[in-house]
Amino acid sequence: MNLKEDERLDYLLAENLRIIQSPSVFAFSLDAVLLARFVYVPIQRGNLLDLCSGNGVIPLFLSARTKGNITGVEIQERLYDMAVRSIEYNGLQNRLNMICGDIKDMPQQLGFGKFDVVTCNPPYFTTPSREEINPNEYLAIARHEILCTLEDAVKASSQLVRQGGKVAFVHRPGRLIDLITMMRKYRLEPKRIQLVYPKLGKEANTLLVEAIKDGSPDLKILPPLIVYNEADEYTPEIREILYGE
Repeated sequence: MNLKEDERLDYLLAENLRIIQSPSVFAFSLDAVLLARFVYVPIQRGNLLDLCSGNGVIPLFLSARTKGNITGVEIQERLYDMAVRSIEYNGLQNRLNMICGDIKDMPQQLGFGKFDVVTCNPPYFTTPSREEINPNEYLAIARHEILCTLEDAVKASSQLVRQGGKVAFVHRPGRLIDLITMMRKYRLEPKRIQLVYPKLGKEANTLLVEAIKDGSPDLKILPPLIVYNEADEYTPEIREILYGE
């Protein structure tokens, strides 16, 4: 495999897969791992879609949980290229497919209601002033709502998922009300929420939400997930997620 510039080949240990990453372009965070493990997926078959895919980490994680077909959508060509090469390296081209494009165009391009499951790890932050934005264009687009707003992501997800299908997002707790409001606006009924805490006694810093298209109201709040123990080591739950231990 030909790696470019400062790219490296990292392990996804629990899944026994490899992924191309770059500190200056894109490297996945724990958020992506948590979303891929949080969402309910059909095991034997199904069509799954991941929006705002970055370097394809969520499709790769999901490939270990389902035998279904998985499509990833990423607007940045460099990140898309990294994802394609990672999929090829792992020999998953028969089930995983990447599209380089705008998620707002995907309902017309892929078809309305064609997917059983849609996941999304969207940009978390509204667009700041030019002085505050990250000078690295790759990171700025991944983190800030420059090319895609939260409403864009929720609307596209609703249009792409079938009735009764599942949509799962990872976001920041501060956007909980925004996310719930947008989901209901676009006929996605929140059914499961889990908050992730860096340590016991700290405020939550990650939010996981799963909704059903045209589902009936009945929200479950799952037990909290704690990332680090008092010794600053991963908790057993996180070690299981990351390493399969």
